[in-house]
Amino acid sequence: MVVSFHRGARGQNALRQILAPVVKEIIDDKTLNIKTDPVDIYKSWVNQMETQTGEASKLPYDVTPEQAMTHEEVRNRLEASIKNMKTITDKFLLAIIVSVDKIPYGMRFISKVLKDTLHERFPDATEDELLKIVGNLLYYRYMNPAIVAPDAFDIIEMSAGGQLTNEQRRNLGSVAKMLQHAASNKMFLGDNAHLNPINEYLSTSYQKFRRFFLAACDVPSLEDKFNVDQYSDLVTVTKPVIYISIGEIVNTHTLLLDHQDAIAPEHNDPIHELLEDLGEVPTVESLIGKGGVETNVEMDARTLLLNTKRLIVDVIRFQPGETLTEILDSTASPEQEAEYQRAMQRRAIRDAKTPEKMKQVKPVVDDSLTLQGKKDKIRSNLQRLAELGKVHPENRYQDLINDIAKDIRNQRRYRQRRKAELVRLQQTNAALNSKTNFYNVQIDSYNQYIKVLELSKKPDSKAKKSKQVSQKYTASRLQEKGVLISIEDLPSNQ
Repeated sequence: MVVSFHRGARGQNALRQILAPVVKEIIDDKTLNIKTDPVDIYKSWVNQMETQTGEASKLPYDVTPEQAMTHEEVRNRLEASIKNMKTITDKFLLAIIVSVDKIPYGMRFISKVLKDTLHERFPDATEDELLKIVGNLLYYRYMNPAIVAPDAFDIIEMSAGGQLTNEQRRNLGSVAKMLQHAASNKMFLGDNAHLNPINEYLSTSYQKFRRFFLAACDVPSLEDKFNVDQYSDLVTVTKPVIYISIGEIVNTHTLLLDHQDAIAPEHNDPIHELLEDLGEVPTVESLIGKGGVETNVEMDARTLLLNTKRLIVDVIRFQPGETLTEILDSTASPEQEAEYQRAMQRRAIRDAKTPEKMKQVKPVVDDSLTLQGKKDKIRSNLQRLAELGKVHPENRYQDLINDIAKDIRNQRRYRQRRKAELVRLQQTNAALNSKTNFYNVQIDSYNQYIKVLELSKKPDSKAKKSKQVSQKYTASRLQEKGVLISIEDLPSNQ
């Protein structure tokens, strides 16, 4: 779950910054050919000799690793390959260990919690044993897949229809295997005995990884990182922004109700009062406005309250008073009515200049009403709202006036929030346009590929059957000899 989260935009950007330069260096090096399997090296050597001489080699083609290692040429090639692999691995290792600050805070904090919790659960475990688990998360789960398949994790950009060659994938896989062994302090033994000379290098590299894992776990607490404590909610001015679906809201409400005694064992905890006020868990349909009559009534009440607030603002701008009821009961002077009419005319001129797409389908407030007409409308609305329990006439609607004052104070904040949201939408739009262009290029590439396939399937009337005897080779052997450049739509292990 954690790794999937950090492979989102933020985590993906971090991986790209850390790995892209060294991955690109491997891919761009057309001469790099890392092979650490003696049998692969042996077969490559035999194929090369056959290509150069034009004659079949007298050496057997299928051999064991031990038999392959008896040839000096194989040993020399293995030694050169190991040297290249160490050099490339060093570059990756350096890129990783200096990038601890680029790893998302969330990933590092989870690593810290993982290490601390494991230490509490297994107090006798050594620090190396704990760091092995941390390394499994930070390197093997988070970074390793992006090294093995950088094209699949957007570490590098590939042209439409482009793909990594078998050699490039093998080179990346070899380096990833080295880094994996170094991160877990695992030596090459048994069937990989021919790689024993690398073990000393792995031990040295593990110490670098070890310092990296310790540094990654050395992060401030959530309270220090985000500058929050139990009093923050009491003094915060701006509301926090979270991204949550309607379904997740319903699920969270359900969990809180089911486990409220465990979450808040104190009887006077505010969460009990909040949950009591909220009542039963609503359905998703009721929250998104598809819940029938009751939901529609609730939505109508909110719309009515909003319209009433706007009517009140229009009235009290031109006819002041001590309370709302005093303003509604008194008659506006001719000067106040005239000033109100001039303001409505200016609003009408401004609205006329608004682009059609930005206009509301239906105006919220009817500005053709006179000042007295809006006051009559306010009275009617207040009566309806009082019946719905949204306003309280006994305190002269002071709660409503307080809400309006709060809205006015927050207008600047709302504008800033809308401006920031607009910037995010513009960025998203640009990214979507870029993605659309990329997919269009891919579609063109696929269409061309399909046309080539269709042309290749048409029978050639001039073709004649050959009477020559064919030599039989497996596709695997032809690929090893370089006759087949690549085999598509088939896993390499088949």
